[in-house]
Amino acid sequence: MLEELREIWENGTEQEREVLALAAQAVRRKRERNSAYLSGFLGLSGEYLDEEKRTYQFIVPITPFMHNSLGVVHGGITATLIDSTMGSLINRSLPNGRYAVTTELKINYIRPGTGKQLRCVAAILHRGQSLVVCEASLYDDVERLVAHATGSFMLLGHPKTKGATG
Repeated sequence: MLEELREIWENGTEQEREVLALAAQAVRRKRERNSAYLSGFLGLSGEYLDEEKRTYQFIVPITPFMHNSLGVVHGGITATLIDSTMGSLINRSLPNGRYAVTTELKINYIRPGTGKQLRCVAAILHRGQSLVVCEASLYDDVERLVAHATGSFMLLGHPKTKGATG
């Protein structure tokens, strides 16, 4: 395996080397943050856009890892980025012991994802006791709408309280 990686690094294309570097980044992020490997491959790093913490965004570089056979961002990567942005917005707001999982995702693909980066912005539309509804818009690097989505997320788990025994 090490020889295969070395051969790709030494003799591969620039795109192949970039994908190997992304794999290393994914492993580092998994170790440092306990995030999903896919998060590391995509380079996910987000921020809130308002003081109420009701909108959140990810800005990610478009890499060869994301491309489909036509050289544009794969629809599944588009869906993953949208789902991840909405899920991160919700999960960051929950107390310890609670988490959200996607129960429904509806995406309208508008145009191919091209350029140097993508920006995904998610907002909470409704927050109930057990269900949260969000929307997200994905833009290319010249702020053209690539996709728009709505999603429903079920809230699970129980908040952990101080002094509780388990």
